[in-house]
Amino acid sequence: MVSFILRVIFVKGNVKQNFPILSVLTDDSSSMTRMEDETENIGILSTDQGLEPFKDHFKYRMKRYVDQKLLLEKHEGGLEEFAKGYLEFGFNREDGGIVYREWAPAAKEAQLIGDFNGWDGSNHKMERNEFGVWSISIPDSGGKPAIPHGSRVKFRFKHDGVFIDRIPAWIKYATVDSSRFGAPYDGVYWDPPPSERYEFKYPRPPKPKAPRIYEAHVGMSSSEPRVNSYREFADDVLPRIRANNYNTVQLMAVMEHSYYASFGYHVTNFFAASSRSGTPEDLKYLIDKAHSLGLRVLVDIVHSHASNNVTDGLNGFDVGQSSQESYFHTGDRGYHKLWDSRLFNYANWEVLRFLLSNLRWWIEEFKFDGFRFDGVTSMLYHHHGINMSFTGNYNEYFSEATDVDAVVYLMLANCLVHNIFPDATVIAEDVSGMPGLGSPVSMGGIGFDYRLAMAIPDRWIDYLKNKKDEEWSMKEISQSLTNRRYTEKCISYAESHDQAIVGDKTIAFLLMDQEMYTGMSSLTDASPTIERGITLHKMIHFITMALGGEGYLNFMGNEFGHPEWIDFPREGNEWSYEKCRRQWNLVDADHLRYKFMNAFDRAMNELDDKFPFLASTKQIVSSTNEEDKVIVFERGDLVFVFNFHPENTYEGYKVGCDLPGKYRVALDSDAWGFGGDGRVGHNIDHFTSPEGIPGVAETNFNNRPNSFRVLSPPRTSVVYYRVEESQEGHNNSEPVNVQGKLAADVPAELESPESSATLAADDVDDVTARKIEDQKQNRIVGGESNV
Repeated sequence: MVSFILRVIFVKGNVKQNFPILSVLTDDSSSMTRMEDETENIGILSTDQGLEPFKDHFKYRMKRYVDQKLLLEKHEGGLEEFAKGYLEFGFNREDGGIVYREWAPAAKEAQLIGDFNGWDGSNHKMERNEFGVWSISIPDSGGKPAIPHGSRVKFRFKHDGVFIDRIPAWIKYATVDSSRFGAPYDGVYWDPPPSERYEFKYPRPPKPKAPRIYEAHVGMSSSEPRVNSYREFADDVLPRIRANNYNTVQLMAVMEHSYYASFGYHVTNFFAASSRSGTPEDLKYLIDKAHSLGLRVLVDIVHSHASNNVTDGLNGFDVGQSSQESYFHTGDRGYHKLWDSRLFNYANWEVLRFLLSNLRWWIEEFKFDGFRFDGVTSMLYHHHGINMSFTGNYNEYFSEATDVDAVVYLMLANCLVHNIFPDATVIAEDVSGMPGLGSPVSMGGIGFDYRLAMAIPDRWIDYLKNKKDEEWSMKEISQSLTNRRYTEKCISYAESHDQAIVGDKTIAFLLMDQEMYTGMSSLTDASPTIERGITLHKMIHFITMALGGEGYLNFMGNEFGHPEWIDFPREGNEWSYEKCRRQWNLVDADHLRYKFMNAFDRAMNELDDKFPFLASTKQIVSSTNEEDKVIVFERGDLVFVFNFHPENTYEGYKVGCDLPGKYRVALDSDAWGFGGDGRVGHNIDHFTSPEGIPGVAETNFNNRPNSFRVLSPPRTSVVYYRVEESQEGHNNSEPVNVQGKLAADVPAELESPESSATLAADDVDDVTARKIEDQKQNRIVGGESNV
């Protein structure tokens, strides 16, 4: 038996248990055997032999992970039981009263104070066990809880002879007096009576084959310059998301944060839903409404750091004690100098309990369907990615710079989430590209389902800011979009909230800038800047979705080219909400061109519903022609043709494909309904021709055994699908139109209206109407050249 350091903790009631601070070996032979099997069989090494030199690193961190799980099984009843800390700590109903427990080993005395006792804790002193956990039991009075629901509470403790008031670490709701400028938050006892408690009515939607994620911020989702509510978002914004055929909503800024302009990333209260937008019951209403619409909901989880706030944040429990008695590391290791925030000690038993329980809390209490882990790069490395330029050299990922404590925590977190909810979706925000991040824990990976493809938006921003259109490299674009690890899935995006914040510009604003204020009316002809901007906006987002990953993400408003930037109220803008909102009126106005970008976004998502290409492992780029400025690729059984040339139209352009047969247009960015010129005929049959010797790739056309010819106008993206003979004459062989419904041969604008979003002929402007009439007179535009 190996010796180890022991520590004792307080568990429910008066039970005391010993457990080791660090992961160690045990003398249980079956556990030893199981541990040895898991640490020796590192499956990730077989998928990437380049990782073989780092086998010892993988074995070490796998051993740490297995050891920690064994300890949890021995001393806490297992990982899942350990993650029920919210049933022990904080406020809970037990035996006809309220029991409050708080881990604060540095405190010398402690009291519970609040509205219920006039903020005088002399009659509500707490008892400390020898392991740093303070507790108090307050019996009901007259059949009612001694602490009324919705009343304010705080934890008061003495350190160095001085009493300090703090918000309980496990508080489930926190509010601030909005009438007082800069007022600190107060903890609120939240235990609504049954009549006020929200009861979920709808089941979770099934896990989609590929997530199409709408990243949203509830507070800034109103068209008015104010903070929006959970219920308003549920009733007004969720239907928009569903109408655009997204299947997942990712909510930012849900965890309570006292500084609004932090975008929710400086969390002060980890178990509390942000009170700016309503109560916990209101948030439950939002999630239930999303589920009723078939939308899954992910929450931004911030376990990479915590707010530096002392009076209303977790940092207030740090009064200079050792790291083993604090949530955070001491000294420089416990402080992020760029974010001005505190860094967790992931080797601490109580920190593990706190963070793992936090994950379970959001899943079980609020029915979230998964997480997007923020700041994972900062967690993975001791240098936190600061001043690091990752080149892909494996030595950058597996060295003394790796924070194994954090890696083990993330492995435990992913194991927990998938154990309690197997259909959860868990995404990592990591810019480093660490190998194994998206591999299963059982193979030696960290266990995330997806990684955000963060290099892609950087590429687009670089091109839009620094390169002329004729300088765009098709090979470089293709490589940027396909540069991801085999078997590790990515969520692609052209832009997220990061590109929209003040000091930067969205893709639409980079493309069209000031002309967005004057040139977006479709009552007049588009200027060259607006025409270029709308066409490239559609192409950039679409090729990112189609080629960049196994899932797709869009930030709220970018689907229709929301102008300007996001600027939260702050002293520098005189606390204005003017640019901290979404101008839905722009996309709703039928005479403005924003509707075209929105319609194309809807159709992109509908295309994946109809032909599930995002989930397909078949992804073949057959041509990146620098002279023509054309990229041709296959995803699933669809053929994508992107012509980035600013001027050239290619008639009878030859494109390679896998399967022989007849192809038709599935989606066309140049369609009238998307603000295009309608140059590509949708009712043309494209028949393939065999290329070269069957089975001999080098004799084929662009290494494809078949080909067909198309019309490819400048700055357009057109998708072709193969028509199965059995599908002839059926709707499921028709292209996607502006509404995301099935298109007939008539222009999309002439379809019968089925919703408020439909562009009926009576509603379009005169210019568009004239174009529709022209197309009716000459139904097949450029059709002959396509045959």
